[in-house]
Amino acid sequence: MYKYSPSSLIFVARPNPKIVRLKSLEIKGFKSFADKTIINFDEGITGVIGPNGCGKSNIVDAIRWVIGEHKISNLRSENLESLVFNGSKTRGASGLAEVSLTFDNTKNLLPTEFNTVTVTESSIKAVRVNTG
Repeated sequence: MYKYSPSSLIFVARPNPKIVRLKSLEIKGFKSFADKTIINFDEGITGVIGPNGCGKSNIVDAIRWVIGEHKISNLRSENLESLVFNGSKTRGASGLAEVSLTFDNTKNLLPTEFNTVTVTESSIKAVRVNTG
């Protein structure tokens, strides 16, 4: 089963009922994702496939960052500030990188009464102001 996203990424299905299912990934200002981007992982989707340069590795880096990876080299960056969108020829830099993972907990695999659990990581880019 294949699902196509607007950004030409293909999601590959392979269900496993004994793991907590990732419902969605929300990225804003993280690496190449300047705009708020929401990827919904419908039932059974476990992989991301797409052409070179479409952001697959940045999606993986975003997920790793939220679940606790803070060794910057493992996130393919030089420093924490480089995780924040740095701007382009047509867009200004972002001051904030924010990534949220939302998990489906309807099978009560996480120790909480809530049916969905969202985990968010964010980083603010330092701004230097010249006062004189």
